[in-house]
Amino acid sequence: METTDPANQFVCAEWSEGSNSCHKVGKFACKDCLLVLYCSRECQKSHWSQHKNDCRSPLIEESWRPGWEIEGRTPTFVDGSPVQPFGSIKFLWGNVPAFDVLRLQSNEGEAHEGPINLLFAASGDLRNVVRTIAALPQDYNKPIRIPINDRDFDIVARNTIMLLVALTVQNSVQAVECMLHLWYSALIPRSCVEIIQGEIRSLIKAVCTKIAGKANSTLLGKTWTFGTRSLRVVLPKEKWLSLLSYFEVPEGLSMQRAQEIRASVVQAPERRDFRERRRIAQSPFHRVCAERFCLDGLLLPFGHPRPQFDTPNPTFFQTSDVWPMKDGADPFDGWSLAQVLETPSGPAKNDLYGKLFYYLRDLFTLFHRRLSSLDISFQLFQVDVRQLPRHVAGQRFARIEVANISDAGYIGIAQTIALLGPLLQPPEENPHATLITLFLNAVDETITKRDEVQGLPEEMQRLSRYLPLKSPSSSYNAEVVGLLSARSLVRDVDRIFERYMRNHRFQEVGQLTGMMMKEQNTIIEKWPMRPKLQPGDAGAQQEFDTLHSSAHSGHERYVEWKKTNTRLNIKGSGPRQLLLN
Repeated sequence: METTDPANQFVCAEWSEGSNSCHKVGKFACKDCLLVLYCSRECQKSHWSQHKNDCRSPLIEESWRPGWEIEGRTPTFVDGSPVQPFGSIKFLWGNVPAFDVLRLQSNEGEAHEGPINLLFAASGDLRNVVRTIAALPQDYNKPIRIPINDRDFDIVARNTIMLLVALTVQNSVQAVECMLHLWYSALIPRSCVEIIQGEIRSLIKAVCTKIAGKANSTLLGKTWTFGTRSLRVVLPKEKWLSLLSYFEVPEGLSMQRAQEIRASVVQAPERRDFRERRRIAQSPFHRVCAERFCLDGLLLPFGHPRPQFDTPNPTFFQTSDVWPMKDGADPFDGWSLAQVLETPSGPAKNDLYGKLFYYLRDLFTLFHRRLSSLDISFQLFQVDVRQLPRHVAGQRFARIEVANISDAGYIGIAQTIALLGPLLQPPEENPHATLITLFLNAVDETITKRDEVQGLPEEMQRLSRYLPLKSPSSSYNAEVVGLLSARSLVRDVDRIFERYMRNHRFQEVGQLTGMMMKEQNTIIEKWPMRPKLQPGDAGAQQEFDTLHSSAHSGHERYVEWKKTNTRLNIKGSGPRQLLLN
């Protein structure tokens, strides 16, 4: 089977199947934009008619202004209307950067001899699993057990398919290409279709045939074993049957119609101001690359030929009329922008989504190769996290990662700790065992108008060192909007989060459950999306610009917990009610 991309080469933008004149491998970039590659001057000249609109895009200009400023109107995001999510409320991609949940070297140590059990209780996509496995020491050979749960069946179905690709396709180039495009591209190449509709679909079909006579809602598990690796999936009968639909494009859904459906969400005219607000903080070349992804939805280098991407991604298009995610969903949201920017993209140095493509290709390749030599078992569940403990009864874990179900809008910190804390390894077994909670909304839910007013002078003073503001032409001048959107990066969030912890009685929750917050995080820093350098420090401006151009607010807060050997006796209804709320 041919792949659409030579694994270690950069592709000429003029290349196509059957071309006799193009040498395929791009050796130099367009000097005006450094976005696309060519193998020869002849190919560059031939491609100019296609490339010139991108190379001369207004988005590349430093002088670019958002539409509301040019048209002299109030942007729609400040016209007094309540902000409404646009598109389907699905989170098929991560919304905070992936991290290694083990960090073995800094915790148990690379010489750790025992097996490792990891629990992803509300996994979302597989990015943290991939990062963690890829970071394992090369000589690690002890058993690894990884239950992965999410209540959203779309997520569980996609995770099942991608793990089956990783476990059944031996060729790394083919496996990685398929995983990457199933994960992020609205259209996929025929090579990927052949992979998922071949052996992988057959594995699912065999299960569906075997359980045909079972009653609906019966919970059924299937384990596939591949040498020292295994995958067990536990689903109700009706979900097993539904899983087959993730391999097939809905009847009558053409490539063109799929793109129109996606465009109706991600390119909706009524959301133009929201898109352009995000563009303000981006570099000129980031803007034009983001616009390219917005237009075609293919995670590829900017100049990579697209003709082979002709099949709607069936893991996205479950019906013939719905794009499953919000209009602002972006592959970058689940990865560290700073790390991606360090990834080589050949002479096309300004190709940001190309850098993300190469970054993920390298990471997925490492993940695939590590899998081939590990004694590892995955278990996939689709249950409400409140039912998860009985599905993993008897197991104790070195790490439990819960995403932001600990936010007050989900099950909250008390229930999270009460439910999942007992599953953590005790300190005498593993003093490094950690439950990792994330709070995405805590600061926004706690901050008051008084906080915002009192903090304004100091925040503006700090921001003036990064974003010096000249006399604005209007209240909605792009620089003013950009400045206001950056306030969250320099806000005194520690004080606000301390108040949140008091309000939600973190310390008491820990005492009642035999858990305690770690004074120093050892897995992921407390505020990973905030500037570490001070204004004027070497590299401070670049650090700030990178954080500001991401989709993250700087309010993302991780709290790590460990087990203690003591817990308070619960007397009266008050403490019990705290753990039930």
